[in-house]
Amino acid sequence: MKKILSPKIDVVFRMLFGEQKHERITKKLIEDVIEEKVEKIELEQTPYLWGNQADDKLGIIDVRATINDKNPIDIEMQILNNHDIEKRILFYCAKLFTSSLKSGYDYSTLEKSISILITNYELENQKDIKKYITKWNLREETYPMHILTDTMEIYIIELKKFKKFKDNSNYKQLNSWIKFIESSEEEIDMSNKEIVKAKKVLEEISQDEHERYLAELREKYILDQNNIEATGYDKGLKQGKKEIAKEMIKEKIPLEVIS
Repeated sequence: MKKILSPKIDVVFRMLFGEQKHERITKKLIEDVIEEKVEKIELEQTPYLWGNQADDKLGIIDVRATINDKNPIDIEMQILNNHDIEKRILFYCAKLFTSSLKSGYDYSTLEKSISILITNYELENQKDIKKYITKWNLREETYPMHILTDTMEIYIIELKKFKKFKDNSNYKQLNSWIKFIESSEEEIDMSNKEIVKAKKVLEEISQDEHERYLAELREKYILDQNNIEATGYDKGLKQGKKEIAKEMIKEKIPLEVIS
């Protein structure tokens, strides 16, 4: 048997949670994130290109659905840090929200829209938040307990925080899902039948030659992008130091101080 693919690879995540035949798996994941019962789920079979390319412009990596016949929901696995994800997830949620307004109806018909973001890195502006999942909505600055409206809801799950803060989490069912996403080859929670099913589906995906090829292609692209960013950062840092040193030399600052 070939090595099991990681659900953290966004195209694998989409194969696992975005296909209509896997609705029960996705339904249980959503329930364990939002901590509400989902009576019904309809996964949107979003048009996408699997092709033979792996960049961000090809291959839809998010999962879109409607729950309980009214609430649009979006799930995204973000493995590359593009440093703008907060604005992007807000944009996605806003688009879901506005799309729920039917032509000819008034604003009271707008339904709650939910976005779930899973990142494979820590968000810079959440470094001081000591938990791996956060829930966001519109609140008053001075009276944060007062919510303006609950019709836009965003959940952010930072995988890199999971090991540090899982024991502090009240999301016991979600802990099992995150453990599965983080380490799909390790022992899973056998009491959660949907995770057991997800593991089986993931094994099937991993053995499919075409799907494995797409996943490996995407994984290579992600590794290349990470290497480019790391190299670019180092080069930029070195260049910046050179420019500072030149300016210090012009000011006749002693070499030992510059060093």
